[in-house]
Amino acid sequence: MSKNIGIDLGTANTIVYVRGKGIVLREPSVVAVEQRSKKVVAVGNAAKQMLGKTPGSIIAMRPMKDGVIAEFDFTTAMLRDFFKRTAGSTVFSHPRVIVCIPYGVTEVERRAVEDVTLEAGAQSVALIEEPIAAAIGSGLRVEDAKGSMIVDIGGGTTEVAVTSLGGIVLSTSLRIAGDELDESIVNYIKKRYNILIGEITAEMLKKKIGSVHPGVDRGSMEIRGRNLLNGLPAIITVTTADIREAMHEQVFHIVEAIRTTLENTPPELSSDIYDNGIMLAGGGALLGGLDALINHVTGIKATIAKAPLDAVAVGIGHVIESMGDANDIVQFRGRSSR
Repeated sequence: MSKNIGIDLGTANTIVYVRGKGIVLREPSVVAVEQRSKKVVAVGNAAKQMLGKTPGSIIAMRPMKDGVIAEFDFTTAMLRDFFKRTAGSTVFSHPRVIVCIPYGVTEVERRAVEDVTLEAGAQSVALIEEPIAAAIGSGLRVEDAKGSMIVDIGGGTTEVAVTSLGGIVLSTSLRIAGDELDESIVNYIKKRYNILIGEITAEMLKKKIGSVHPGVDRGSMEIRGRNLLNGLPAIITVTTADIREAMHEQVFHIVEAIRTTLENTPPELSSDIYDNGIMLAGGGALLGGLDALINHVTGIKATIAKAPLDAVAVGIGHVIESMGDANDIVQFRGRSSR
């Protein structure tokens, strides 16, 4: 009677896929906590609206950092809330869960994901590596004897991987992704304009006028912040060129990781990648001009997945819907093994 659930447990957002229903929940990975009692007062969208606006008695925070669990108890509370919304709360409703993890995490980090998921109410836990899930969800035929390259830019990590025959041939995982891009925008606005803005404003700038290629201009945007010279509220206009300059260093590291991975790819697989191109997934794939920049640096066509934000969750969903074929991809470890 339990449900099969797939979770893209991201640093910025958590997406839940239920077998037979598809994606049923998209929520920010944010928890609001009462300082004294440590009681969780809000999760997801409700908690994100509190970021930067809470009184001293409440903290709004992200329990995930760089793709791994930073706050065990609060991640557990967040998942428990999501399970109740998607699987119910009866004694028979403990779901069987597949969770996505970054490639190359340590055994301790891997175990923490398992423990948190079981503590939140799962009947059993399976782990799937993020590049494989993203590749499947982007429509790549990872089981074929052909090389494919997937670049998944999430909130906490960027995963660059070459896949073939259902596995990862080589991969590079960076702790540089959406959160670091937001932070770089905050620092740039502070340094250039003497205006302090919050991470939500920085994220909005990135999404609406962010560009990483000179040929892509997305205009300008008026924002509000606090003037650091006199402490008063201020309004400034920020351009696409500003955001591109702000993100330059972080984007360079991401593109360099792609180029280095290509350099280390076996020749036969390199040929396949040249023919098939590079697939971009995750929220970072939506950065203006990223596909053009990668094409310019590598000489290989880059394509954005049809639904880049959902690629990982959709990939987990494909595994859930055909569990008989998942043995080579996932590793199960449930309550019975404890």
